[in-house]
Amino acid sequence: MKAVVLAGGYATRLWPITRNRPKMLLPVGDGTVIDEIFGDLEADDRIDEVFVSTNERFAEEFETYLAGTDFEKPTVSVEDTSAESEKFGVVGALAQLIDRENVDDDLVVVAGDNLISFDVSEFVDFFAEKGTPALAAYDVGSPERAKSYGLVQLDGDRVIDFQEKPEDPKSTLVSIACYAFPQETLPDFEEYLSDGNNPDEPGWFIQWLQSRQPVHAFTFEEAWFDIGTPESYLDAVSWYLGGESVVHPDATVENSEIGENVYVLAGAEIVDSSLESSVVFRNATVRDADVRRSIIDEETVVDGLDLSGALIGAHSRLTNDED
Repeated sequence: MKAVVLAGGYATRLWPITRNRPKMLLPVGDGTVIDEIFGDLEADDRIDEVFVSTNERFAEEFETYLAGTDFEKPTVSVEDTSAESEKFGVVGALAQLIDRENVDDDLVVVAGDNLISFDVSEFVDFFAEKGTPALAAYDVGSPERAKSYGLVQLDGDRVIDFQEKPEDPKSTLVSIACYAFPQETLPDFEEYLSDGNNPDEPGWFIQWLQSRQPVHAFTFEEAWFDIGTPESYLDAVSWYLGGESVVHPDATVENSEIGENVYVLAGAEIVDSSLESSVVFRNATVRDADVRRSIIDEETVVDGLDLSGALIGAHSRLTNDED
């Protein structure tokens, strides 16, 4: 069995934090967003190869990152794009990867910006039991939020209807960009695209596939975060930290109040400040500041400011000029 981890996005909604790094490599706990997925795939003996599908712009970033880890299965497979405007769409990129890497096996596909509470091997167990295309689904609990995803309707665990980003959701159960395809369905990608169908969101392909053959859904209840916005990233960090705060042993905190869900990385310096629900990257300095629900990138200085909901890019200097 092969696996593809989708990592080709440019994450413009998280700029400037992700202008020069893939969002999948944003820090969470002791690792990054994508480490949980890599770890699950590494541990499953049924999966012998993992392709990291990314673009030309971030390919070297992923190669460098993987070289510094203990993961043995992942290899980088590069799409021929270097900017948002050149993207093939997820379905188009998957079809290209299947051809480029000569994939001829059952295939698991997981979005690399997913932070999920189940082990991917549980999903593979479900797929193996059903023997049909499968997807993972989660109840987001909000019709408004459901409008942004592929909506799943079930009869038991069989998908009886799938609608990509409906205007009027009839339920709140959505597909989370975790799929599995039997070997014999892989040619369907090329057929779907050659018929002029939407190459972008994989939900359109699932909708097309579901109308032709059985598709089943693996549902779970604990937690799922789609890391696409500053809010979702901070929420994911808060969930991972469980209300606690983590300050790296190599960071410095002096005369400061560290509230809940604060994540301070190595080399950061926090002096005479208060922080709440924020992430401070490596070697950043926060001095005489009040910071809430903000992300402060590496090598940045924040001095004498009150920040709420801020995204501060790397190597920036923000100070109160009146001081």
